[in-house]
Amino acid sequence: MNKPAELDLPVDGGTLRVLRFGEGPKVAVAVHGITASGMSYSGVARALPADWTLFAVDLRGRGGSTDTPGPYGMEQHAADVCAVAEHWGGGGEVALAGHSMGAYVALRAAVRRPELFARLLMIDGGLPLPVPEGADPDAVLDATLGPAIARLAMTYPDDAAYVDFFRAHPALGPYWSEDIEAYVRYDLMGPAGARRSRAREEAARTDGRELLTEQAEFAKNLAELSVPARLLYAPRGLFDTAPGMLPEPLVGRFAGDGAAHLAVEQVPDCNHYTILMGEPAGVVAERLGG
Repeated sequence: MNKPAELDLPVDGGTLRVLRFGEGPKVAVAVHGITASGMSYSGVARALPADWTLFAVDLRGRGGSTDTPGPYGMEQHAADVCAVAEHWGGGGEVALAGHSMGAYVALRAAVRRPELFARLLMIDGGLPLPVPEGADPDAVLDATLGPAIARLAMTYPDDAAYVDFFRAHPALGPYWSEDIEAYVRYDLMGPAGARRSRAREEAARTDGRELLTEQAEFAKNLAELSVPARLLYAPRGLFDTAPGMLPEPLVGRFAGDGAAHLAVEQVPDCNHYTILMGEPAGVVAERLGG
């Protein structure tokens, strides 16, 4: 699949940028992570058969939707994703995928509007995250996401400096590819000498706090699932070290009675980012296509 078409969908408060990969009759809708964009799905889109079209959403406050205002949060993002499925779903059922934070958004969308979706694929996300009682959500975000959050408040002298920032990331640099570089360059905005990420820190922090404080609601959503669902998870985490973003005990708990419709599969030899933007993109595409 070639460079995506950039489409705009009217939503409450503005427009939502949606990247369309392909022109086939079968439809998938994909949701990205907390500081990412729809371009994170370019490798998955390329691995899908020619009879598929993948619509990758730029959530409010990210990518081409950077100027689309809040409210942020899982409910609003899920409503936007449902609007994408309704608009481009062709009246049929849609395959839905979400990576990292996008998995929680996709989960919420599938629970709220199950009639829209044929299946749900959660990629290294979607399970209630274990957070110490009384922990400050912003401190946890800074400790876990680290460079991903820090870059949102920084400016860069040119595009090359921004690319170099990502090349230094231990979970991305050793696995650098054209897909990763295209994803990084798509994220840039601003004038020469003060280039910056399109992802807004306010959006990331608002959504991040919800991920860390709404564990009971996400567990309830998993129990309420009525569409076939699969979790793909990585053995290595945000910095390319074990354990992964979703610890084995947590995965084991929800692979059992906690979510009757959830199948679970570990994707070998990948981290939180390369499960989507590395060689395993073909596995993601295969599972998304059913």
